[in-house]
Amino acid sequence: MNDARFYIDGCWQDRTDAAGIAVVDPFTEEVIGHVAAGSSTDVDLAVAAARRAFETFSRSSVEARLALLGRILALLEERAELFAQAIVAEMGAPIGFARAAHVPFGIAHVRAQMEVLQRYRFLSLDGSTAISKEPIGVCALITPWNWPLYQITAKVAPAIAAGCTVVLKPSELSPYSAQLFAQVMHDADTPAGVFNLVGGRGEVVGAALAAHPDVDMISITGSTRAGVLVAQAAAVTVKRVVQELGGKSPNLFLDDADFEQGVAKGVLAGMRNAGQSCSAPTRMLVPASRLAEVEALAQAAVMGINVGDPRDEKTSMGPIANAAQYARVQEMIASGIEEGAKLVCGGPGRPAGLTHGYFAQPTVFSNVTPDMRVAQEEIFGPVLVIIPYRDEQEAIAIANDTVYGLGASVQSGDRERAQRVARQIRAGQVHINYPAWNSHAPFGGYKRSGNGREYGVHGLEEYLETKAILGY
Repeated sequence: MNDARFYIDGCWQDRTDAAGIAVVDPFTEEVIGHVAAGSSTDVDLAVAAARRAFETFSRSSVEARLALLGRILALLEERAELFAQAIVAEMGAPIGFARAAHVPFGIAHVRAQMEVLQRYRFLSLDGSTAISKEPIGVCALITPWNWPLYQITAKVAPAIAAGCTVVLKPSELSPYSAQLFAQVMHDADTPAGVFNLVGGRGEVVGAALAAHPDVDMISITGSTRAGVLVAQAAAVTVKRVVQELGGKSPNLFLDDADFEQGVAKGVLAGMRNAGQSCSAPTRMLVPASRLAEVEALAQAAVMGINVGDPRDEKTSMGPIANAAQYARVQEMIASGIEEGAKLVCGGPGRPAGLTHGYFAQPTVFSNVTPDMRVAQEEIFGPVLVIIPYRDEQEAIAIANDTVYGLGASVQSGDRERAQRVARQIRAGQVHINYPAWNSHAPFGGYKRSGNGREYGVHGLEEYLETKAILGY
């Protein structure tokens, strides 16, 4: 499908004269269409439209913004299957997982912001001083290829709820869900200029947005490398930068955990979405005395993963989303073998019986030491490393022995003990005993996993400025 359009100032604008970017189906490895590569001129047009619209939209009522979000929510629900099919084609997510996770979790961000907006106090009084929370301005939103709709709504919904205007730059590697989303915004009667979409490459469109003097805030989800480049470009104009970046999340099993159930859940959590999640719990920390048991349980869990055609409803793991990422995963599997990690299952190349597609074998390494590349670097593929530890304090030290700090998990039969350990892990979100996902729980990182928070009220407040009015 060729779609050389951008959405700017309330209408679709044709860019068939622009250079095209190929979109590749990761299952067939064939080009399935092209999208337009945006330019700095496109960015200027979109930012100017957003700046004009901000003057009015920033003063819109909470009721008007709630109504707009409600229309967006209804259209997303109505078109859920269209989004699921697009995500399968553009990044290889299994259709069942797209329907059960990618799309409903993306929709949940809109619902959560409506819930926040219904009760949020934009003006509060402390004696004669008023504290006013006001929309920050024009927001540039840069989203990644691994959770296309989910990451768009996690940024657009709170920006709209806050009264900001938006220029969205989706990943050029998974652009179709973003085009569908722009049509939703149009059909929801979003005022012209409030939402704009400019596609293209990060080094052109992303860089222009980051450096643009009329952009007040930039929010990026992506690699740590990309986040650094955006922050450097944004520094000149002193705009707010919110980053949700890389991760190497630990899953710490205390000796009183339920290993029989917990290890299998941990393997599947680390490998869901083919391991292409920044917060995936890809380091499993276990007592050294239980290592052999954990290896057997992990191997059994991997055997239950059905890797194959993402359009088949029986498939639980599809291909890696693109060729560059597939090469990265293969490089890191080779590194684990070279450094002497024990290969429990998986390994290099495609799974048996698959002759095409960017398929990686679900791979488990054991007896991994914290200094190995596979223990330190984000792989972003279905690769789990098992690291043994001697005691609780060493386990906590290993969990924190990373430049990242996005997510973490703790497994224990003693809730107070798990709570104590969770408080010592330096990560933005810690899960105890596999809780349900919560669209209101703040999400973001310590250290090189980024700055700022998304989701719920904390996500809304990233798009607000604080004004004190004394003598109110």
